[in-house]
Order: sequence, then C-alpha cells, then structure tokens
Amino acid sequence: MKTKLRNTRAFAMILAAALFLAACGGNAADQTESTNAENGKISLKVYAQHFDDDTAGPFDYAVEQLKTAMPNVEIELDEAVQDGYQKLKTYAATGNLPDIYFTDWATLQTFAKSQNVVVLDDYEATEAFKSNMNPGLETRLVAPDGHVYAFPDTGIEFQLIYYNKEIFEKVGIETPIKTVNQMVDAAKKLKEAGYVPMSIFAKEKWITTALYNGFVVREQPQGLGALGEDGLTALPEPYVTAAEQVKALQQAGLFDANATNTNYDQASSMFYQEKAAMFVNGQWEIYSSQEKLGDKVDWMYWPAKDEATYEASKFYINGAGSPQGYAVSPSSKNVDTAVEVAAFLAEKAAEYRYTQLGSPIVASKTDKPIASDVPAMMQRLATEVLPNADAYSVALNKTEIQNAVNDSTQSMLIDGFTVDNFVENLNRALKKANE
Repeated sequence: MKTKLRNTRAFAMILAAALFLAACGGNAADQTESTNAENGKISLKVYAQHFDDDTAGPFDYAVEQLKTAMPNVEIELDEAVQDGYQKLKTYAATGNLPDIYFTDWATLQTFAKSQNVVVLDDYEATEAFKSNMNPGLETRLVAPDGHVYAFPDTGIEFQLIYYNKEIFEKVGIETPIKTVNQMVDAAKKLKEAGYVPMSIFAKEKWITTALYNGFVVREQPQGLGALGEDGLTALPEPYVTAAEQVKALQQAGLFDANATNTNYDQASSMFYQEKAAMFVNGQWEIYSSQEKLGDKVDWMYWPAKDEATYEASKFYINGAGSPQGYAVSPSSKNVDTAVEVAAFLAEKAAEYRYTQLGSPIVASKTDKPIASDVPAMMQRLATEVLPNADAYSVALNKTEIQNAVNDSTQSMLIDGFTVDNFVENLNRALKKANE
C-alpha cells in the first residue's frame, strides 16, 4: 500500500514534555534510580550524530532544554560515526551499548531479534509522544510488527540530487534533467570538462541503496518495500530497469572511480570545493549546501526512462516512513529514565528543526514560530513537493533482502559487477526470504 502524504505544516499543539516530567516524578522505579545514583545525579550515555548544523544543533538544543526539565540527568555524548551504524552494532555485539542510541530501521530490526533494544509500547512517555505527533507519520514510530522501538525527531525524509547551477551553465548542460539518457550525456560532458559528475559517499551502503531507489520509484512508487511481498522470488522488471539505469550511469563516468571507498566528508568536500557538479544525499543536506554554495546550488527531481514517465512519477518520493530515532538499551541501569529522556530529546530536536532550521519535516508538533529564515531549497520543498506528493516509497522490512540490496547497489558502482550479477544476488535473497 502506498504511504500517502499528509499535511505536515500544521503545527498547533504544545509539546507533551510536561507529561514526561510528571511521569519522571511519579515513577517508583525512577525514584529508586535517582536514590541509587551518585549525588542524586543520573548519567546517561547517548550515541547520536553530532557533526553539522542539522545534527549538532538539534541535539545541543535538546540537551540544554533537558537541563531545565530534568536537572538530575546528565548527558554524556558519544558522537556517532558515519559508518552505517557498524560501530553501534559492535557495541551491541560486545555488550557495550550506550543507554540511549540513535539508529535506523534496519539496525532496529536486528537489535529487536537480539534483544538489544527496549520495547517501548507500554511506557507513558510513548503514549504522550504518540499523541503529539504530526498526522500521517505513524510509521515513523510504530514498526510493521506493531511495536515501538525508538522515538523519531524527523518526519518522512527523502533523498535528493543536488547540483551546482554555475558548473552546469559553464559546461552547457540544460536543466531540468528529465531522463536517464540526459543524465548520461551530462555525465560525459562534465567528465570531459574535468569535473567529477556526481560525488557520493558510497563507502556507506545505505546511500547507494537510496540512489538505486530513486530510479526504482520512477517505475514502482512503493520502491524497495514491495520486494518483501511473500511469494515474490524473482526480481520484477521495474527493479531490473533501475539496475540497468544505475549501471549505465556508472559506465558513463557519473561517479568517481574511488566512490565505494569515499566517506561523507570526502564526498561533500568534493562538491563544496566545486570539484564535483552533483551530490546525492537526503533533504537534510540543504542547510550545509546552501551555507557553502549559496545561490549556486539547487536540487533536481530524479530522472526517468523518458519524459512522459518523469512527468507522471515526478512526485513519487524517494523516501520511506520507516521507524528510526532514539532507542534505549535494555542493559542501561536507568531504563525508565532513559525512555523519558529519549522521548524528550526527540521532541526537542524536532522543535529545533522547525523553529531554527525552518524544516517542516519533523515528527512532533510545536506551537512555537519559525525563528529563522527558511533556506530557499527547503522553501521549495515545502511549497512545491510536500503538498503535491503522490506517494512515498515503502520501507523494506526483511533484513535478508535489505542486506542483498545494500551489498549489490554498492557493487554496481564498481567496474566488472554487472546487472546480471545484481539480479542473481537479489533473486537468491528473494527466494530465501519470500518463499
């Protein structure tokens, strides 16, 4: 089933933080935790992203707000590494998970099976958080199995292709690029002119999966989520077509030859130093790109096999409303407090994103006004895309298939790995998971 867009711009209700505070004061387990804590303080280690305005700002704001709301709680930040949550998985494997950690749905699925995440269903903080969410975002909180594992701060995020308008004009590339063939031609022109056509941090497999899904949704609006259908044992044509398109772009030189060994810092620097003409990442990159490139940067819709398909599928969005956010470790010595703090951090981070960054893509409602200028590219999303979105892609909920997609999409950026190899890998995973 398609995940239909709901209006995310109506933020009229007050944050439910007071309920969290009341719960904190009245819970016997919390009182025991506080009594046992040294000097009446509870120290919680939090594993979270903290490397740019879109990550550090919301987190720091939430922690400052927490000092007033829960003065007995101290936060120790463990800065997350951009490694596809491999470090976090190592923590879990060695029994060293922090009290609270931010992660994605693929990791949460694994941790649920290994009992490395607290099931949040029956907590008062969860009920309060759910009641204060923006409409249409239930899938960000409640997993397909009906359980809650993490508190999200953002709404349904999606991936974009950013491009340097000045470089495009200099090389003589017309925009918008609507078809894959036009993108192939652009890649060749840019490469001949000495630019890396598109920088991508393909050392992280999720971004190559997101790249591939951008082409899938032009043919199948449900995206990768439809691959989890029971009985589906052979890769359907839209997914084969998307693989052929990615391979055609790779062979045209769209990506740097070292793309699969390139991390985010390297790929983004290539784009911001104007050595690369395009960059692929989520809508959260708007803030950094506009800060560093100003009016030179904009984003484009994903191209399709032909212009008719492009126009028809333009508002099929390359992003799924899967669960993610701040989760709690069962090994925490202060689980009840950690649950309330996780919910609080998520709501306050959302508050910052809306009021300070001007982002309408947040999980929780707030009655506070936008206190900063909205970047032009974000304003374009809010007025052009969100009101007109026809469908969001659906999350893929089978880890065997997800792992095969991640590995194979990354390999597609390497010479010698063919579309046939891709199809063989996926068919093997589909047969194992869906039969």
